[in-house]
Amino acid sequence: MGAPAGGTDDELTALRARIAALEEGTGKGAPRREHHRFRSFVAGLLIVIGCLLVPPALVAAWTADLLGDTDRYVQTVKPLASDADVQAAVAKRASDAVTEHLDLPALLDDVAPADRPRLEKALGKLGGALEGAVGSFVQEKAQEVVASPAFETIWTDANRAVHTSLDRALTGDQDGAVKIETDTVTIDLAPVIAQVKQRLVDSGLTVAAKIPDVHTDFTVLKADDIGKAKTGFALLQSLGLWLPVISVLLVAGGVLLAVRRRRALVAAALAFAVAAVLLGVALTVFRTVYLNALPSSVSPAAAGSVYDTLVRFLRVSVRVCAVLGVLVALAAWLSGPSRPAVVTRRMWHAGIGAARSTADRAGMRLGPVDGFVRRFHTWIVWILVAGAALAFVLWPYPTGWGVAGLALALLFALAVTDFLAGEARREGEERREGESQDSRSVPPPGQLP
Repeated sequence: MGAPAGGTDDELTALRARIAALEEGTGKGAPRREHHRFRSFVAGLLIVIGCLLVPPALVAAWTADLLGDTDRYVQTVKPLASDADVQAAVAKRASDAVTEHLDLPALLDDVAPADRPRLEKALGKLGGALEGAVGSFVQEKAQEVVASPAFETIWTDANRAVHTSLDRALTGDQDGAVKIETDTVTIDLAPVIAQVKQRLVDSGLTVAAKIPDVHTDFTVLKADDIGKAKTGFALLQSLGLWLPVISVLLVAGGVLLAVRRRRALVAAALAFAVAAVLLGVALTVFRTVYLNALPSSVSPAAAGSVYDTLVRFLRVSVRVCAVLGVLVALAAWLSGPSRPAVVTRRMWHAGIGAARSTADRAGMRLGPVDGFVRRFHTWIVWILVAGAALAFVLWPYPTGWGVAGLALALLFALAVTDFLAGEARREGEERREGESQDSRSVPPPGQLP
């Protein structure tokens, strides 16, 4: 290895002496390398464990949130009231239950003479045999009920009741207001059937009022697979908030313990994102398994809508973690000493510098503002970063787009800060980057000629 460009033999000798002094101060090389290997191993182990905990941590947070907050659960399932597949399934269940209790010959004989023309006209439009005509007539009225605003109220009230029983189904307590039988969690459609009966009466089939109260169930969740995982779900629910915290702390501890922290942070953030994406893939695979395990009496389309609605906030959490991991990895890489990162930062500063120069030539005067920003630039940057982190932590239910928007807002704030700091600040940044690159060109101990 020759002398560095522009250097002298005296500079090379001084550099060798400095390296020798550093070697003497740190002791023998082998134990030091062993120490670094051990640190790297422990750091990697902590990061791996923390990332492996990401999927169960997200499920734990989702489970605790869904089961611990009735309003959150109702908000989750409320869109199902307007889902076409769910409405069709509920209407079919309700109409089948009503039709089963209709003794057609006896009931039609009991129709009041004044109501017969109206009823015959309604049934005549449907055509076909009497049984088929009445069945289609009941189905039509049931569909009208589930498509009405009243059904949303019925659905919301029923699911408020099912929330407690769903919690107990997952934790193993079978005492619930809503029935949990044959490995299913169901809600009672009696209010819907009552509405259907009233519409039948209003349409001329007055004998429908004589139908006794009918209770039939609509399956919200098949509990077979959940029953096998009761212990796991109870554990996840009890961990609740703590499992995500433990996962983050393990990853952070691994990064802080690593010898090369920036590189470890990039790897950990990407692994964090990958772990979240794998959970998203698992949710998609489990959806197919779940639907294939349903009995033939359950509508696959309605069950799919229920599944997608129940896990939609969990999928949002998956997207949030994936976006957050990628953003953190990108930020750590861009702040590093690699040549692409340095070039990117210089382009950033050059663009902001050109904008500031143009503004100065146009007569912009900031007075003491640019001096203040230049003096406390580092503090301002850290305050902005801490503010963005605090906003994310305090955000009850962030979304992937929300995290991306928060990152863009932080980037804009940093750009404004650099703009106000002026040219002197950017010259200091470039000088420090040059010194950092020069220090990386120094060969490690033992590699000098």
